[in-house]
Amino acid sequence: MMKIHINHGRIIDPANDIDRIGSVYIKGGKIVSVTDEPAGFKPDTVINAENQIVCPGFIDLSTRLRDMGHSRKATFKSEVRAAAAAGVTTLCLQPDTVPVIDTTAVVELIKELAEKADYPQIYVIGALTQKLEGTELSSMLSLKQAGCIAVGNANRPVKNLLILRRAMEYAASHDLLLMFRPNDFWLGNNGCAHEGVVATRYGLPSIPEAAETIALAQCLELAELTGCRVHFGQLSCKRSVIKIHQAKKYGLKVSADVSIHQLHLTENDMKPFDSAYHVLPPLRTEEDRQYLRRGLAVGTINSICSDHQPHDLDAKLGAFPETEPGMSSLENLLPLMLKLVTRHAITLKQGIACLSANPARVLRLNSGALTPGFSADVCIFDPELDWQINSENWKSQGVNTPFWGQTLKGRVTHTLQAGKIIHRL
Repeated sequence: MMKIHINHGRIIDPANDIDRIGSVYIKGGKIVSVTDEPAGFKPDTVINAENQIVCPGFIDLSTRLRDMGHSRKATFKSEVRAAAAAGVTTLCLQPDTVPVIDTTAVVELIKELAEKADYPQIYVIGALTQKLEGTELSSMLSLKQAGCIAVGNANRPVKNLLILRRAMEYAASHDLLLMFRPNDFWLGNNGCAHEGVVATRYGLPSIPEAAETIALAQCLELAELTGCRVHFGQLSCKRSVIKIHQAKKYGLKVSADVSIHQLHLTENDMKPFDSAYHVLPPLRTEEDRQYLRRGLAVGTINSICSDHQPHDLDAKLGAFPETEPGMSSLENLLPLMLKLVTRHAITLKQGIACLSANPARVLRLNSGALTPGFSADVCIFDPELDWQINSENWKSQGVNTPFWGQTLKGRVTHTLQAGKIIHRL
């Protein structure tokens, strides 16, 4: 383990209310000190962070890394390189892998793949129901004992509310976090676009916002009934923000995140039949986008995720409704967050908190901060550095992003995971 001295950087650590020019000292994979030099500290490596931001490494609450049955789309090795280049030091893996994460054997397999990819900080979300079929509960206690940090059903439906209630009771009895993506599968009716003017104009099967808000309202009622801790993932509309705000006001143990692309794109940005814009939940209205930004600014939504879903070319070919949903979005995470800052939607401190301290709080991790004794997960980035999204700069195996070819501002220069430099520009 190297001794590392990061100097002359602007240190922003929301968890410890730090925003100043200074130094970070790392030893044995841990943060030793911020600003004050420890006695007798002789670094093996010095990183000059002048004119750069030094902050906690980012924590992504929703990713797919493919591999295990989908290696044609991406592999752990390719996607953790993308994560490192994005300043992400901790990934949460959704359970809809192949095979599904519903047994301890699959959890152990993922740990092995993470170690082989030299990126051990991949946290596993176990399946809420067996094979994610929504009918029989998984062995949540066994999954927790194997290392699952939460449970969820990814984008798959639970067949009825009684099963969801029993699942939440089971999770609550073992103090397991439920990560719930609200979507009424039957109201969604296999749609691919927001139920609005764009879907009508192009004849696309649509998903009403009620598919999200009704599922969210039902889960909120069950959260109150069962006492289950619930994190609502990838919210997309105004009424969801309002419902989460009300739930928090009345003391429910809930939190929420939003995908980075939902904070920038709306249905009006969709190019006709360009499958790069096919995501679930779908891109919604300008009013929805503004409410999501406002919810982020006031803390109703406390985290931003990438909802990274790399696909191969075949998955995105064909008629828009027949293509697979999802964007490759890890590497957009920082520059698109900074874009929110430049447009005064949130402050830089808020943006960094939504990518570090707040997700850590949701997961109850001792990370997401530059606190002495914590794992030295650090992101160093140049907020003024322009770069273009192209094949030379892009690390992910999935190139399914609507931002391809665009020039963005803000790039990670160094990423440290547990005191090890895993990315250097």
